[in-house]
Amino acid sequence: MKKSSVLIVLLSLSLNLFAQQRKAPAYPLITHDTYFSIWSDTDELIASTTKHWTGADQSLIGLINVDGKIYRFLGQEPKSYKTILPASDEASYPVKYTETEPAGDWQAVGFNDSGWQSGISPIGNDEGHDKTQWKQRDIWIRRTFNVQNVVDIHQLLLKISHDDDADVYLNGKKVYSKTGVVNDYGMVPITEKLINGENILAIHAVNTGGGARFDIGFVDEEENPSSLAISIAKQQSVNINATQTSYVFTCDKVDLNLVFTSPLLLNDLNLLSRPVSYITYTVKATDHKTHKVKVYLSASSALAVNKPTQQVMAETDNTPLLSCLKAGTTEQPVLQKTGDDVRIDWGYMYVAVPKSSNATQFITSEKDAVNAFGTGGITSNKMLGQHLALNTVIPFGKVGIQAVSKFVEIGYDDIYAIQYFGQNLRPWWNASGKKSITGELTLAAEQYPSIIKKCESFNKQMYATAVKAGGQTYADLCVLAYRQSIAAHQLVKSPQGELLWFSKENFSGGFINTVDVTYPSAPLYLIYNPQLMEGMLNGIYYFSESGKFNKDFAAHDLGSYPHANGQTYGEGMPVEESGNMIILTAAIAKAEGNAHFARLHWKSLSKWVNYLVNEGFDPQTQLCTDDFAGHLARNANLSVKAIVGIGCYAQLAQQLGYSQTAAKYRKIAQAMVPRWMQLAGDGDHYTLTFENKGTWSQKYNLVWDKVLGLNLFPKSVYDQEVKFYLTQQHQYGLPLDSRKTYTKSDWIMWTATLAGNQNDFEKLINPVYKYALETPSRVPLSDWHETTDGKQVGFQARSVVGGYFMKMLYNKMVFSAAK
Repeated sequence: MKKSSVLIVLLSLSLNLFAQQRKAPAYPLITHDTYFSIWSDTDELIASTTKHWTGADQSLIGLINVDGKIYRFLGQEPKSYKTILPASDEASYPVKYTETEPAGDWQAVGFNDSGWQSGISPIGNDEGHDKTQWKQRDIWIRRTFNVQNVVDIHQLLLKISHDDDADVYLNGKKVYSKTGVVNDYGMVPITEKLINGENILAIHAVNTGGGARFDIGFVDEEENPSSLAISIAKQQSVNINATQTSYVFTCDKVDLNLVFTSPLLLNDLNLLSRPVSYITYTVKATDHKTHKVKVYLSASSALAVNKPTQQVMAETDNTPLLSCLKAGTTEQPVLQKTGDDVRIDWGYMYVAVPKSSNATQFITSEKDAVNAFGTGGITSNKMLGQHLALNTVIPFGKVGIQAVSKFVEIGYDDIYAIQYFGQNLRPWWNASGKKSITGELTLAAEQYPSIIKKCESFNKQMYATAVKAGGQTYADLCVLAYRQSIAAHQLVKSPQGELLWFSKENFSGGFINTVDVTYPSAPLYLIYNPQLMEGMLNGIYYFSESGKFNKDFAAHDLGSYPHANGQTYGEGMPVEESGNMIILTAAIAKAEGNAHFARLHWKSLSKWVNYLVNEGFDPQTQLCTDDFAGHLARNANLSVKAIVGIGCYAQLAQQLGYSQTAAKYRKIAQAMVPRWMQLAGDGDHYTLTFENKGTWSQKYNLVWDKVLGLNLFPKSVYDQEVKFYLTQQHQYGLPLDSRKTYTKSDWIMWTATLAGNQNDFEKLINPVYKYALETPSRVPLSDWHETTDGKQVGFQARSVVGGYFMKMLYNKMVFSAAK
């Protein structure tokens, strides 16, 4: 065999081994809500800086000292930058701009831009934020600036943010070009040099739709030499369970078991709402000798800022039982920021450890944090500045073959969590305003043994139930979905005393309590706590029943997170959202065994069902939940939703004893089914839109007919569709429909539940699992991906992966019905 062939074989084996070792596209470490959410995006925990789900650095660093030798097992120091030319997050700057395509060599240094308009950054179409309004599709921008001592620049990088496309020229030479959005700020190395004196940046930016934004600056990547000799702990394994992510490391003659626990137990609302995670360290010797051990954790103040440039105050905040460090911005703009690529910059992060652990805590800059562990360095118990680190050193003393465990808590006090129709609401755990985060941290420490036991028990129970419902691969997918879905929500109590379980549309618009995000998320909550499912609908019902939303159909959303003050999405989805609200209310009634919740909202349900009767069967041009695919008329899958919604209303009426109403609407729904089959029929499958031969789509809305036992559609419809789908799959899943090769993995899990046997079910879900293991997009699981190459198309860290639990919900509903 040729050497090149041998290398190819070895490389192939290596890649296969890598794919087998991967457990997730990103690993959940601390997951509570959309603001308090930290992940590792590499299979080796030390291979990257830990990040917020948006991709912004939120650094956790872990070191262990074994007999004087230091090993790194967690994270990397975030890169630090020196500003050469500020972007708008640091200071506004003047520009010349035009929205009319300029003649001549507009990017050249000597170009005469005196006829262009003068403006001030930020530049975009957000009237409440941007000082220079960009209203047209294209904008041309020139920025003149002066620089001295360019020879001192170590590594020049563009600091750039744009929505959507951008081309950038420096002193007449193109240095950057990208199609698509760059959220937050990208740091892009460039080889072109600045010159001492005057420089010119020239930009052409394009807004292809929606938001528009452009911002630019220059930074120098600073060297961060460490005087500390650090070895790398050998990672032996990583494992993900419903509530925990655990790692095993070898550090010479000592093993370290590291466990991140976010106790998101849905049947305990107080525990679910408590914003406290545990990091547990268990160490033991492997050579029958004793070794002196201490463990170090550094947590960046980036957990408490939206932008790294924000000033932070860090200080001690001890209690009788805990040593605590806290940090938060000096600005404290409570609930002021809304939108998608936004992190919390109000409230306070906490790092706490029981005093019985004899830990030492101190504050440093991020640059000095690691060195301080080994040498003492510059430490403090109070510090004001940027890029700070909260550090904890836990001594384990002499450790032998008997394992020793200690833990640290990381918590977040957001003070106020949601604005609900103009009123600021505290998080559920402190709805009364009489509790404190230090009290919650203390209670969490006292309850640590019992909580860990509950989490471990739930992990096993959930996995076993999932295996029984759909097999091991299915169970692994449910594990990936569990914490991600929950952590895209916030739990609060309304002024009317109702539970509100609000989702955020992570990287899909930033909306709050979007009904067509609630809809796919629902199975997880219907299984484990239908009260939370009610909390996902309560705000939408209030919006309509208070008269604030006076349409004949249900609203799309309640605003832009964290402001739930009324719909901000540009248009409605009348059939989509009305059907969703009725179906989910019927699912609550099925899960709870009564229709009390439906009775409270019967007037709204009756209005919406009549809208479906009149408009739902053959929908006019409108959006559905798959709005990224565009408007569609005569949508066959949306028609299914209307039919199922009407059937659900009939089922609710029957449960409430309204027999005549039940019979009327049941008859309406039943009469629609043969008409639907005729209009959508296309031989061996059913079409994307009525009377549009040669097209097809996943009819995932059919699943409720099966799960809720409506029995409106013949089983032959399910069987025919599933058989056809199995001929349309690609390497990483079944496309959403015949128009594109991309898919939505939550809908595949619903579609798979239509399968009449385990073999077909597995054939549909296995490519989704393959995608999760092999996608090159290392972000918290994206539900919108390409079936051909496994790349993320858009969205990440969304709650909709709660829809993966549909097969479990079906099994539970069938079992309940059998009883």
